[in-house]
Amino acid sequence: MHVISNAWAAAPAAGAPPQGAAGLFQFLPFVLIVVMMYFLIMRPQSKRAREQRAMLAALAVGDEVVMAGGLLGRLTEVGPQYSKAEVASGVSVQIQTSSVQLVLPKGTIGKVQ
Repeated sequence: MHVISNAWAAAPAAGAPPQGAAGLFQFLPFVLIVVMMYFLIMRPQSKRAREQRAMLAALAVGDEVVMAGGLLGRLTEVGPQYSKAEVASGVSVQIQTSSVQLVLPKGTIGKVQ
């Protein structure tokens, strides 16, 4: 006297997708999530990094910049790793070139003071 009866495999229903296709449709939501993450997160981030690298490569003496700490200054020397910026009349600071966040239009510092 068995309480649990044997289970027999049933034939697939007519019109049902083949077993391999069903597995593909199970992974479709994961693939869609990865594609959405690429277009919403990774692609804009790499675009912003590319723009930042181009901006740093185009720095020149006399550019008015905003540094990472919010300090405004005019570049007096530009190097690959370190630059000098004049933050006040006669006051220059040495900064990492990568800390430049934004290049301002000419004459902006004069308007701020």
